[in-house]
Parts: sequence; structure tokens; C-alpha cells
Amino acid sequence: MLRSNVSRIDPKRRNVLDCRKKQLAEAAYKDTDYPHRLNFYSTPPTADITIEQFEQWAIDRLRILAELEACSFRNKTPAETASHMKPLLDKYLPLDTNSSSSSQLFAQRQKDHYSHFILRLAFASTEDLRRRFTRVETMLFRMRLNADDGRERAAFINSLNLDWETVSDEEKRELAAELAATASFGGSRKGQQQQQQQQQYEEDQQTWCKVSWLRVPELVEQRRVFLRHGYAYVPAREQQAMVVSEFSSRLERQLELTARALPRLDEDDRLTPILAHLSKNFITPDASYVGTSSAISSADISARNIDNLVNNHHFPACMSHLHRTLRRDAHLKHYGRLQYTLFLKGIGLNLEECLLFWRQSFNKITDDTFNKEYRYNVRHTYGDVGGDSNRRGGGYSPYSCQKILTEHPPGPGEAHGCPYRHFNLENLQTLLQQGMGVTDRGVLNGVKEDKEKQKFHMACNRVFEHLHKEELKKAKDEGIMTAAQLETIVHPNKYFKRSYLLKNMGKMQGDVKMEG
Repeated sequence: MLRSNVSRIDPKRRNVLDCRKKQLAEAAYKDTDYPHRLNFYSTPPTADITIEQFEQWAIDRLRILAELEACSFRNKTPAETASHMKPLLDKYLPLDTNSSSSSQLFAQRQKDHYSHFILRLAFASTEDLRRRFTRVETMLFRMRLNADDGRERAAFINSLNLDWETVSDEEKRELAAELAATASFGGSRKGQQQQQQQQQYEEDQQTWCKVSWLRVPELVEQRRVFLRHGYAYVPAREQQAMVVSEFSSRLERQLELTARALPRLDEDDRLTPILAHLSKNFITPDASYVGTSSAISSADISARNIDNLVNNHHFPACMSHLHRTLRRDAHLKHYGRLQYTLFLKGIGLNLEECLLFWRQSFNKITDDTFNKEYRYNVRHTYGDVGGDSNRRGGGYSPYSCQKILTEHPPGPGEAHGCPYRHFNLENLQTLLQQGMGVTDRGVLNGVKEDKEKQKFHMACNRVFEHLHKEELKKAKDEGIMTAAQLETIVHPNKYFKRSYLLKNMGKMQGDVKMEG
């Protein structure tokens, strides 16, 4: 009976089933060798890893990609970006060279390999995510390629078997004048510059290659190659750009193939929620993942001092707006109270002081009304009442930027949410100017551009850097805070902690060095 049913299957359909069986059959455990530091990610990983590794490796890579994108939006030069990213890469996604003889080479390269493919699954669903993922992965690859050891880089490029044709010695002699002119970047110069260009040509002449000019349009536009019969003759110093271009174009094609395979992942209820969360976090990384506490033990975090902290610009725009609305109306609606209470809890305001703060702020109601309608909710937020799991867990965690941006958008009369996203431009600029003291037109115009591009966390970081520019300069110049400690802020409580430590550097350098 079974055989009869199979025989009735359409031949085309049977081929599809056979292909799927073959794919599943090949997805068995395989030992993966990593002879090179760099990777084109052509072969998907197939070995077993734990679900915890799956999630954490992806999160670590996402932090790197988000920070790279932030460097791009801040118009950092390649050198500035490399300098800023080095400590972050060493912390979250290290890749040592073969010559380092590190015992961690395999583990590092395995994490790099797997984390790329995990994020590829997470960001293949839409054209916008695919485009952004390709752009930042290409930035990461280019940075690593430029920083790689010369011999190891050459060995890696040779292993790719790219469709390049090496220019023969005979052809180089025939085109010596043209190649020499190309080596001079198309300009006629004299004296020492001519000498340097001739030396560069002599170094390059042994390693010219030629490819179709369509594969290197940027080099053609910049006149960095010699064109002949539809081929571009590329010197060695420009071949890295070709490798990067090849990486980008291959990744674009592979992401399209991945997008077609995504429906099959819906059957795995362990992976789908993780991948959905990761793709949502590409709006801005979810800082709650790393679980850093923003409480500062030596700070005066009390009900009577909250106004002072706000006036000293330690609060981000979202919390500053909630506070000023509370002071104006002596009231906040439910989600505003929840968002603000969790933030205050995160900066170190204890339960007793928090209850005192809310009672003093709600000064238009009686004690009886406050105790009946609001007191329990504050205690529940802190984990003081409620179910066993809530009490054991210490209540709720402060909201990250990602959560504020994507959940419970504010309605009429509500003050929660993210001003950079939920305010119109006029109201946002009024808040920044009157509430936070931002009057610089360049900063305000930059915030406007960030808002239009939906880079809301970048707008917040732009304001932070403006309000703390003197302290940031001092922290960098004196080495008080590292680049890793100054990575892009993606949590309101992180904003507060960094602001407070920067403003009080002279009093608490030990705490500043621990920030991160």
C-alpha cells in the first residue's frame, strides 16, 4: 500500500522530496577545520552546540555588529573605527592569528563561524535586514582583513580559489608603461613622489591580476586599475578591495537562499523565539542580555536627590520627560509609572525611598488613596510582594531601549516610551532645548537626521556625547575609561551610570574604571 502511494507521487514532487531528504542526510556531525583566521563562511556548521552557546554566541556577535554600525553613523574613519573596536573584539569575538600559537584558536574560530550563521538565520527574513547585515558583516571582514598578518592574509586569499587570472610576465613586459602609469594613480607627479610610485610599481609588477571590469566598478571609477579589452588589471595593493567585494556579493546571494529556507525553521520551537528576538534587537541591541547593574554604591540615590540628578542631566530623554511630567501633573499613567519605577530601581533607589518618592510626587491625593491604588504596584515591581517566582527574582528588570522602543507605544495623555521615536520633531526639540539644555544647532540637526533614519539610540548617544563632551575628552585623554567602556549606550540605566561616573570622575576613579 505504501509503495503504491509513493508511485502515484508526481515525479517533480518526488525530486523535491529526494532533495530534502538528501539535505537532511548531509546535516550530520562533521569535524570543521579552521586553517585560517579569516572566513568566507561558505560552508554552514553542522556540529552540535548547546542552546546556551547558540544564544550567547549570537548575542556577542550582535554587540560587535551594532557597535560597528554605530561607528559608521558617527562617521568615524577606518583607523578610528579599528581603534574603537579592538577592545570590544578582544572581549566578545577574539580571533588570534596562527602565529600567536594560542590554545584558543579552534574555540575562537568556531564561535566566529557559528555566530555568523546564527545571525544569518535571524536577519535573512526581510530585504532591509539582509542589506544591513551584509553591510556590517562586510565592515567587520574588511577590518579583520586589513589587520591580518601579511603572510596569513595571502595564504587565506590563495585558498579562496577566486576566478582571477594572473598577468603573465610577458604581458607585464608588453604593458609595462601602462601598468606603471596605473601604479601612479593616474596623476603626473614629480620628485620624491615619482620615486615612491616607481618603487610601488616595482613591488606590484610581480602580482598583477586581471578580472572583468564589471567586478571592480569602484576601482574603475577611482582609476586605480588599467582597462584593456574588457579586463581590469589590478595591482596587489588593490586586490584586498576585490576580496572584500567578493565577500559582500557572496553573502548577499547566500542570504537570499537562507531566506527561502526559513519556513522550515518554524518547526523548531526552541530556535524560532531566539531568532525572532535577535532580529528585533537589530533595531538596537538589548542590553538586558548582559545583565549589567547600573547601581553605584557611593552615589546619593534617595527620594530627595532625584530632582538634582535630573537637573544635572544624568537621566536620558525618556526618563527626564517622565520626571518632568510627574512634577507638572503630580501623576503618571500605568506604563509611565512602571517604566520610571524600574529605572529608579535600577539606579539604586531602594524600595522604602521609592515609596517615599512616589507618595511625595502624588501630592494631590490622600495617603489612603495612595496606599490603596499605588503602593502595592511599587512593592510588586521590587519583588516585595506577589508570587514566589517574582519575589525570588527580585521583581522586574529595568527596561532596555529595545523594549521601550518596541513595546506599549504611548497613547493620549501617556508619557512613557522613547521621545526620539514617539515625539514629533517639534516636541522633541522642545524637550531637548528646554528640558535638557541642548541648544547646539549641529546636535539638533543630527538628532533630526537620526530620527528620520530611525536610528533612535544613535540620537540618544549623540545628545549624551554633547552633554558630556568635556568629561569624555578627559576620560579618553587620561585613560580613565577604555573604548569598551564607552561603547554605544543601549539602556537608560547605562546612560545614567556612565553620566554619573563621568561627572564625578575626580571623586570616584575606582568606580569609573570598573564601569562597563
